[in-house]
Amino acid sequence: MTTWSSIALLLGLGLLAVDAAAPWWQTASFYQIYPRSFKDSDGDGIGDLNGVTEKLEYLKEIGVTATWLSPFLRSPMADFGYDISDFKEVDPLFGTMEDFENMVARAKQLNVKIILDFVPNHSSDECDWFIRSAAGEEKYKDYYIWHPGFLENGERKPPTNWVSVFRGSAWEWHEGRQEYYLHQFHKKQPDFNFRNPVVREEMNNVLRFWLEKGVDGFRVDAIYHAFEVEADANGNYPDEPRNDWTNDPDEYGYTHKIYTVDQPETPHLVYEWREILEQFQKENGGDERILMVETWSPIEIVMHYYGNETAEGAQIPFNFQLISNLHMDSDAYHYEYLINNWLSLMPTGKSANWVIGNHDKNRVGSRFGADRVDLFNILLLTLPGCSITYQGEELGMLDGYVSWEDTVDPQACNGYEENYMAMSRDPARTPMHWTNGKLAGFTSGSDTWLPVAQDYAQRNVQTERGAPLSHLNVFKRLQQLRQEPTIEQGATEVKAVSGYVLAVKRYLSGNYVYISLFNIFDNIENVNLNDVFSGLPDNFQYALVTDKSIKQLGDKVSASSVTLMPHEAVVLRSTTTI
Repeated sequence: MTTWSSIALLLGLGLLAVDAAAPWWQTASFYQIYPRSFKDSDGDGIGDLNGVTEKLEYLKEIGVTATWLSPFLRSPMADFGYDISDFKEVDPLFGTMEDFENMVARAKQLNVKIILDFVPNHSSDECDWFIRSAAGEEKYKDYYIWHPGFLENGERKPPTNWVSVFRGSAWEWHEGRQEYYLHQFHKKQPDFNFRNPVVREEMNNVLRFWLEKGVDGFRVDAIYHAFEVEADANGNYPDEPRNDWTNDPDEYGYTHKIYTVDQPETPHLVYEWREILEQFQKENGGDERILMVETWSPIEIVMHYYGNETAEGAQIPFNFQLISNLHMDSDAYHYEYLINNWLSLMPTGKSANWVIGNHDKNRVGSRFGADRVDLFNILLLTLPGCSITYQGEELGMLDGYVSWEDTVDPQACNGYEENYMAMSRDPARTPMHWTNGKLAGFTSGSDTWLPVAQDYAQRNVQTERGAPLSHLNVFKRLQQLRQEPTIEQGATEVKAVSGYVLAVKRYLSGNYVYISLFNIFDNIENVNLNDVFSGLPDNFQYALVTDKSIKQLGDKVSASSVTLMPHEAVVLRSTTTI
């Protein structure tokens, strides 16, 4: 556990406080849009760019600084846009390049920044680069990872035992080229060869293209897969050692991933991209452009993506500690450890980020219980640094039911019907709930690409706008609190009061003290804040309450006795400054 002495050290190093002149992204509220499921503007049942443009004012309403959009580029949609066939074209399913430009222009009017999903690890097998590579064209032949495999008893075998994230061998035979190509995801997603400098420059030019189009940064998909171990002198690769998790050789967990992820060259690729963004800003001015990188790596490896002594890296290496390591029964000490561990390992001068949901994980309310939705939103939005919220989490949306017949996620479809729900990402991708009307106001059409969740009449923007303590209005109140100097700039202490209650203290000289309290479990708890934090003012008032609270906004409370109802989370503000 992180002790008070280590917290004090962090404060002394400036790791738990934010510079008053911080760049825009450092305390930003990011909002992930999955365009297929956000808003359909043309009645075909699939969300599109004009639908995003239509709802940009909603993002402004809920206090969003920037939105990251999952892929909308040209794609055969084997993995719903993460299999890109043209990295510089909008897929007609989502609209046109003119629609994209109009969206960016409207976002700039509203001061909402646009972050593009950049997918560098692989392309579609229908990408022109892959087609030329498969044909053996000199420029393109080494754009991807190719290997002839081995003959064993007259039968052709893959080069290694490497397994795809989507099940089965990570190698696919290509009849035309008479070789295997590597795909760490779907077989229609061949992996690029980033040891080829021509490939690196090709992807660098993709970044430059979209910067010219006005994007404010990039979320980099699956960066930890970008490199594989280098082939030996004979062009061969080693097998990965077995795990004992499963005896099914088609399961991703069948091997220990020591050669296919987290290779030492990978962070340096991010450093190279950061230089491109900085050069663009130097030449064109404007606010800082940013990189957000997705890596489900051990925390010590994630920290390398921030940069090193000689190179800047990503401003936001996604902090998946809460997603990956918190569970329904995790106690407050576990929360405390995960939060403070990130803050203590983070390099000096860098900024934290907090993520609890995205398009690849079950919704927060489905993982932790619908009663804890406000608790997690309050946690993310009162910790130091920036927050990333997946669309609909501000409403408390839950996973929608998607039958086996309606399932389209390749991660589930490549498995078996009896356990498809455990693998499927579709339930978290069901359409956004805008109204309590037909098909949740998502489309004017008669159908949707995934079924609308059955509880849409209770959990939607229209209904929740009118309920003072709805999830939506609690979220909006939190966004207002984030503008307070203490929460925006102040230092932080995170402590478990007990196994049941977590406390987050934010403080800044000359300003009010804010304390967020989280009752994780089902009991009524009473907290003496003076036993938790030293030097507190005597009295506080409620700066944020939820529908679980027996107190009202503005009610006074003594620091020596704060009562919390089951699963209640509140924000308190001192009645005097410090």
